[in-house]
Amino acid sequence: MKKLVYLMLFMLSGTVVQAQDFEMADVMRSNGQIYVVVAIILIVLLGLFTFLFTLERKIKRLENKLNDKK
Repeated sequence: MKKLVYLMLFMLSGTVVQAQDFEMADVMRSNGQIYVVVAIILIVLLGLFTFLFTLERKIKRLENKLNDKK
């Protein structure tokens, strides 16, 4: 039953997205503000990937220390 409900919600969300008007995106593109939005998104993603990369290196270092003690 849950799967059916999720499937229906997923199908309805697709129709809602198609029905939206992209007027705000056109206004931002004409003013040149869309580049600011894209730049901010790229900065956030770059920060997230950097955080994940450094976290992975720290975890690997701790795993190596743990394996060396054994």
